[in-house]
Amino acid sequence: MQGTIDGFSHGPGTVVAALLVACLGAALGLLCAARSLRTSRPWTPGRLALGAAALGSGVWGMYLVAMTGFTVEGMPVGYDRFTTLACPVVGSVMAAAGIFVVGYRGSTPLALVTGGTVTGLALATTHYLGMDAVRLPGRLEYDTSTVALSVLIGVVGATTALWLVVSRRGLLPTLAAGAVMGGAATGMHYAGMAALRVRVGAPGAGGEATSPTGFLAALLVVPGLVLLVTAVVLLGERRRAASRGHGPCGRVGVPRQRTRPRRADRGPSGTTPWAPEGDRERTPARTPRAGSPDFHDW
Repeated sequence: MQGTIDGFSHGPGTVVAALLVACLGAALGLLCAARSLRTSRPWTPGRLALGAAALGSGVWGMYLVAMTGFTVEGMPVGYDRFTTLACPVVGSVMAAAGIFVVGYRGSTPLALVTGGTVTGLALATTHYLGMDAVRLPGRLEYDTSTVALSVLIGVVGATTALWLVVSRRGLLPTLAAGAVMGGAATGMHYAGMAALRVRVGAPGAGGEATSPTGFLAALLVVPGLVLLVTAVVLLGERRRAASRGHGPCGRVGVPRQRTRPRRADRGPSGTTPWAPEGDRERTPARTPRAGSPDFHDW
């Protein structure tokens, strides 16, 4: 006999809150990844790792919020502490692998497909590892085709979001990429919940379980702190970049241009006017600026 599952016991507000948390984490994580692509060093592990932590925390926070509305009729629901706490660690490590591929290899098709696939699998792993932490007097079963659909949603959404980051410059495209990835993570979660069946009376997984009362809400402090630290770091970098700006270009992070006053003994063409025609000194040609224009983007 199957138990009746309700994933919306608190109403549609739970879905909206979960979506907002996922979008916030994805936007902050992708902002870190985008800024790493706009620097002169292609390998910036610190910023990419912070982005992966923010992305993993956002997805885990979305899972925690969504699972507050999860109930099974006539069954007490608990969670294994160790497995629940392992979700953000595993998800962040896998997300870091996907983001590092794009951050190091750039916008090549192979890098985007590889990074998007790994990042999408990170979203799915966070969800299904979290579901493995559920403890109740029954057995969780899944419809294979719906599970495959949920994983596909995560992979396609993550790949699309990473493509937006590497192919479009500016804050708005990056925020749009965060919305795409956050929506993919939330859609993947609820598609996975649609694949779930609870077999009543079947032996469930063992392990120490804890009551969901207050447990999921208390755990939300962890992703909240990670997202807050990420936001503070990004705002600090933004302010430092703005303070170094000069003129209209300073607002988008272009380095300040140094100018030298023209010497009075130099003509407009850079020649010495009193020297003989054949001995006139000319200023050497200016060395072109090295680096891609992407390095000075916002």
